[in-house]
Parts: sequence; structure tokens; C-alpha cells
Amino acid sequence: MSAYVEQAVADAHRREWAYVLAATVRVTRDLDTAEEAVQDAYVRALETWARDGVPGSPGAWLTTVARRLALNLLRRGRTLEAKLPLLLGQAEDETEPDAADAIPDDRLRLVFTCCHPALAREAQVALTLRLVCGVATADVAHAFLVSESTMAARITRAKKKIAAARIPYAVPTADELPARVDAALTVIHLLYTTGHTAHTGDLLVRDELTRRALDLARMLRLLLPAEREAAGLLALLLVHEARRATRTDPAGRMVRLAEQDREAWDGERIAEADGLIVAALETGPPGRFLLQAAIAALHAQAPSLEDTDWSQILTLYDELLRIWPSPVVALNRAVAVAMVDGPEAALAAVEELERDGRLAGYRYLPSTKADLLHRLGRDGEAAAAYQEALELTDNAAEREFLEGRLQA
Repeated sequence: MSAYVEQAVADAHRREWAYVLAATVRVTRDLDTAEEAVQDAYVRALETWARDGVPGSPGAWLTTVARRLALNLLRRGRTLEAKLPLLLGQAEDETEPDAADAIPDDRLRLVFTCCHPALAREAQVALTLRLVCGVATADVAHAFLVSESTMAARITRAKKKIAAARIPYAVPTADELPARVDAALTVIHLLYTTGHTAHTGDLLVRDELTRRALDLARMLRLLLPAEREAAGLLALLLVHEARRATRTDPAGRMVRLAEQDREAWDGERIAEADGLIVAALETGPPGRFLLQAAIAALHAQAPSLEDTDWSQILTLYDELLRIWPSPVVALNRAVAVAMVDGPEAALAAVEELERDGRLAGYRYLPSTKADLLHRLGRDGEAAAAYQEALELTDNAAEREFLEGRLQA
């Protein structure tokens, strides 16, 4: 088997998994069967493409094969009749117009169906990230700050509950959508975060994940134009995308925010984000995504790190922490505290988070502490904290950056 074919299948898995699985589930309405069939379709691609050549549209080829395999699995297991209540009920081209039009993309449609309120919120988000978005279990576990084995067990339990409760993978109605919006927003945000700073690998950013998340955020905004948090999430991702090219140098090394070329940031994306934020704030109080977007926009609009409106950022973090008491938010707030009240006050907040224990294993806790200790002239302790952060990351770009800080 040629390396070319293996790479083509790997590329198709990275780019097309979400499309293929979503399209297959839409036909079978059985997640386990669809997942097994899609995995088998990729295995068959290795053999078939080596013999016949890589098709012009790998995604379409994989979808056709996966759907056929899924239906064959249902028939062979003599479960087709039992599954019929979970099927679409009509041929695909006869899907009810209102349902099909409500969610215009199979991937977004499956995000909403995985975010079923019968499942616990963490299970909804974890299952969607793993199965719909193709995020590795280890990366999903990292996003939730738990071990890989713990996350694998959660995903397994969620799938079993879906099967036992016969939860239908059906397009939610317009009335059902609001109860699933927050989970869908969380999925898209975590998908982007996973790609924005990859937990493992040689590259800092996984483009296929950030692009997928941005696409879904735009579709969700179009689907729910009156939803302030959908606007906030899109704005947040746009600001991050606006400065993505400057986060690393040409050699792929990380560049600190203070040293990034702000002239190279994408002004159009920043302006689009600002417009979304302003319009959303005019309609009511902000939620967690809109507040995060406002913080990111203040960073993006500042001419330099020193000229950033840190007092306003700290005020926004205070409100964000009030409505969303997350330890990660508290850690990010400590950075703003350092700029407003000094590194000693920020260090006290970070050490309190250490004692709290919820961020144990989170690499940005020791790296933030190390920077604060260095600013206070406590370089020996700073070196120890940088070493701790190094032991918690497998991303090559982050490791090189931390090693450089440690050597300095």
C-alpha cells in the first residue's frame, strides 16, 4: 500500500469524518451502527483506493459506502424492524420541509441531536465532541480536565443510555431547540479550543478543527439570529482567528501576545466581531460567550499590551466569574489582576486555585504561576513551575516555548 493512499485516507478522516458520520446517522438513526459502519468504510478505503485510485470526492465515496454498510449491519442483525421507530420515517428526499430547513447542515443537525436533554450536560458535550467532531478521547478529556479513562467511561455510559432509553436521533423541532442551544454552543467552543492550541503534536494549531468550529458557529448564528450567545460565540472565534497567524513565527515557534505584530491582525474579522458584540449588548444582558468575546475584542483593539484597558477587562472577568464560576475563568482573571494590581496579588489568586485542586493537571496553572514568580524576582521557584508545566504538555510548540522560558 502506497504512502500516498495512506495519507489520502488520513486526510479524509481528518476533514470528512464529521460529514460522513452525520450523513450516515441521518439514514440509520442509530449511532453505534453508524459509527461502526463509518469506521469500516475508512478501512475499506485503504484497500479500494490502493487498487482503484483515490476518488475525486473522497467524502462522497466514504458516505455512500458507510450508508450501505450501516443498513447491511441493521439487516444482518435482524434489528431493522426494531429500529424502524428510530428511523426518519420517510425517505430522505421526503424529510419534512420544516425540519430539514430548520438546521441546514448535517453536522450541525447532529450536534443538536447529540445534545439531547435526557443526557447530562457533560455527557452531551463529550459525546458530541468525540463522535460528531472526531476529537480524540484524550483531547476531550483534556478539555474537561479529567483523565482519558474517566472520559471514555462517560462517553460509553452516554451511548448506553441513548440505546436503553431509545432516544431518537431526530431533528429537534423549533420548540426543542432553545433547550439545546447552550450545549451546542459549548461543543463548538470546545471544538475550537481543542484546535486553537492542540494538546499534542508538532503544530500549535489544528486547522481542520478551528475551521470546522468557525463554520458551525456561523451556521448557528444564521439559524438563531436573535440568540445573543450565538452572536457572542461567533464574535469570540472571529477575534481568535484574527490574530492566529501571528501566534507563531515562520518556524512554528510560539510568540507571546506582547510580541505579536498587531498590524498583521485581521482588521476585518475584528470589526465584524465588534459589530456582533455591540448589536448583541443592545438587546439584553450578556452571557458567558458574549462576555468572553468582549474581553477578546478589548485585547484585539488595543494598540499594545501596555495600552490595553486592563481595568475594563478585569471588570468583565468579575462579571464572567459571577455568572460562570469556572476555575479556568478565575485563572484567566488572575492575569488581568496582575496588570491592574500587580503580580503579587495575582500570585495569591493562583495559589488559591492550586489549593482548590480543580485545575490539577492543567498546564496553564503552573505556567501562569511561573510568569508571576519571574516578575517578582523569584526565579528559582519560577523555574520549578515552568518545569511542572513542561511535564503537563505534549505539544511540541508549547514545549519549545516553555523550555525557552525555563532556560531564560
